[in-house]
Amino acid sequence: MEQGDVRVILLILIVIVCIVFWRFQKWSAGSSRRRGRIPRHANIPEDDVVDLLEAAGFEVLAGKTKIPITMTVGEREQLESRLFIDYFVQKEDDIYLVKVARERKPLEMTGSAVRDMLLPYTLIYPEAQGILYVDMTVSKIKKITFHIEV
Repeated sequence: MEQGDVRVILLILIVIVCIVFWRFQKWSAGSSRRRGRIPRHANIPEDDVVDLLEAAGFEVLAGKTKIPITMTVGEREQLESRLFIDYFVQKEDDIYLVKVARERKPLEMTGSAVRDMLLPYTLIYPEAQGILYVDMTVSKIKKITFHIEV
């Protein structure tokens, strides 16, 4: 091998190491961006729910947040929907999603009803520690966490 061959091989190795390093940086920045998607709003409504959450030691990070969903059925038909999260709160380092009980759509405390109504939220925000279900008729906060075995 001549001196020029060694330099070319060394140059190729340096380029490969730089590409691998760049891809790793891009990948790690992408995963941290996904973890940092908890919204923080300055305009949080002052209401009874916020008062109850703050009295329980939670810091309210954001109010009502809309999550748009687009679905493709078959290959052409597009359907649209949305999910709403009432509040995002934090206590110490733990972040929780908050759903407020509604009169017109009460949550039955059965495994299947809780799963059907609340599991999609934890799948959208896996960095959250759980969901707080707030029932203002009895001024209660129920913490719900999912443990999924795959």
